[in-house]
Amino acid sequence: MKESTGSLNSTVVILLAVGVLIAFFYYTVWPLVRTNFEQNSQCSKAICDECPADSNGQKNCDFVTCYPKGKEHTEENALQCVWKG
Repeated sequence: MKESTGSLNSTVVILLAVGVLIAFFYYTVWPLVRTNFEQNSQCSKAICDECPADSNGQKNCDFVTCYPKGKEHTEENALQCVWKG
């Protein structure tokens, strides 16, 4: 009887640990992944400004301003997307 009680306690501890890990993923990691995915998909469908050239004529941008297709080019609709060259 003592062995089965110890086994049951181990099972409960494992289930609680798995529940905590699932809750951590769902409330912390998943919103970050979803936001990143949504922004990347919006940027892939957007019309982007050209990367301005510096004084040497080289283009060296990290981010550019983009606008979703079919929407006005206003500050409200502007997206900051990674420059893909």
